[in-house]
Amino acid sequence: MINSQLKKIAVFTSGGDSPGMNACIRAVVRTAIYNDLDVWGIEQGYKGMIEGNFRQLKSSSVGNIMQKGGTILHSARCQEFRTKEGRKKAYDNLIKMGIQGLIAIGGDGTFKGAEIFTKEYNIPFIGCPGTIDNDLYGTDFTIGYDTAINTAMRAIDNIKDTAQAHNRLFFIEVMGRDAGFIALRSGIATGAEAVLIPEKKTNIEALISTLERLHKLKNSSSIVIVAEGDDEGGAFEIARKVGEKFKEHEIKVSVLGHIQRGGSPSCMDRVLASKLGLEATKALITGKRGKMVGQVNSKIVFTDFQRTTKHNLTINPSLLEMIEVLV
Repeated sequence: MINSQLKKIAVFTSGGDSPGMNACIRAVVRTAIYNDLDVWGIEQGYKGMIEGNFRQLKSSSVGNIMQKGGTILHSARCQEFRTKEGRKKAYDNLIKMGIQGLIAIGGDGTFKGAEIFTKEYNIPFIGCPGTIDNDLYGTDFTIGYDTAINTAMRAIDNIKDTAQAHNRLFFIEVMGRDAGFIALRSGIATGAEAVLIPEKKTNIEALISTLERLHKLKNSSSIVIVAEGDDEGGAFEIARKVGEKFKEHEIKVSVLGHIQRGGSPSCMDRVLASKLGLEATKALITGKRGKMVGQVNSKIVFTDFQRTTKHNLTINPSLLEMIEVLV
């Protein structure tokens, strides 16, 4: 059913930025305008909602932004939105602006905030999954994940060149505080000797045994990919522990850090972001609320906010097997 009362909506990005957010903003804006809606952008996510930082977006406002990383609406963490007083300020500003529906582009924290807000106030929310971690239930891939793993892959390939030139053991830390999806796929794609992720307890002794065995077989450099949330404390700490018993090797550590968040989004991310932005706007128009739009098996699906944040994706066991078998 078409919501004929819907005249003005707003879009914002929240939490960590991810490549493709701009393409999603563009799709929301142009779909809204195509359907005769006014569309406004909220600067700096929930922080901007509380501070009343709104600006109207026209079709020209989102021209020539698809290829840019980051987000033209900027993003911010907002502790004040965690309070009832902060959310009341946000609500008052939305009412003052006449906003009748919201599209939130972000990840786990963004949707938790949206879930609470929709329970307290009667303003429809639709979410678009924008996070490089790919850890949201209800979509095969999140906006920014494809770009992030390709960025990590290219960086690791470059490090492998110098590792082989000097016969070094490299520990490379990638993003993934709570999820190992980036580490796992980039590790498979670069032929890493081991991948350490939050979802699987790290056994330092077993890692050392593996590296010693592979060194005897191949007598070459080795690469170990470490997700930042690994239970042993990250790449530097693991390298220190391994180095104590693996003294014959020169050990180096590289932390890729926020290089994975930036850069021009891949074709896959631009298309996914555009598709989800369009479908999110259509969902508001047809009266949906409190749901994240995602793509599963190439089909658009809608998942309640609560399920996206409490039923995170699990690691595919076959990917873990690939690491063990193909080294």
